[in-house]
Amino acid sequence: MSGSLIVVGLGPGAPELITPEVTAALAAATDLVGYAPYVARVDAAPDVRRHASDNREEIDRAAFALKLAADGRRVVVVSSGDPGVFAMAAALFEAIESGEPSWRDLDIRVLPGVSAMFAAAARIGAPLGHDFCAINLSDNLKPWTTVEKRLRAAAEADFVIALYNPISKARQWQLEATFALLRGIHPASVPVIFATAVSAPQERIDVVPLGDAQPDRANMRTVVMIGSSQTRIIERAGGTRFVYTPRSVGLLS
Repeated sequence: MSGSLIVVGLGPGAPELITPEVTAALAAATDLVGYAPYVARVDAAPDVRRHASDNREEIDRAAFALKLAADGRRVVVVSSGDPGVFAMAAALFEAIESGEPSWRDLDIRVLPGVSAMFAAAARIGAPLGHDFCAINLSDNLKPWTTVEKRLRAAAEADFVIALYNPISKARQWQLEATFALLRGIHPASVPVIFATAVSAPQERIDVVPLGDAQPDRANMRTVVMIGSSQTRIIERAGGTRFVYTPRSVGLLS
């Protein structure tokens, strides 16, 4: 029996944002592997084996999935959002590079999903309409000095910045440190978007000036987007807003 391994993105939360090809891969799986809350999101057949694990076990999880595939199983590794954005696709290839030589010849695919920053941007307008970058604020797998260097470089280059993993129970100070660093580079009026649980019933999106941005607006389900000097706000009736970044630098003043 020939096995396979597919890494998929489940999108930000709503079932309708899961792509058709991911749905087809999930329907054909014999085994689901992933972080427990993501595995629980999948509505799979009763005979599908679920292998849930903790959030900080990415490489071990990837190696386990590869072993299942090598044994002939049709394995789907699930991530939220897009599997290639701070998620399981990179962990899988790291495991392949350092693992069994035979793993390199397995039938392996990566299927994209809707990343949180794209779902959030679509909800509020088009804040990623010009040059942007994404930075993972967690310092679990890299030193904080590296995070600071990248934040400073991105702000000085006037990128819109999407922050993933901005805060957690174990990391309480990094987001405030980020705002402090950015306030030294950007005007206090630059818009900051806090998008929490996008597409889920608990969805909440707030827009505040950088000068008023506070870390307690974020939690583990929040993506934070900091605008560039070009990012604009369009006020609407009822107090709602559009936020967008023009495609041409200096288009508006």
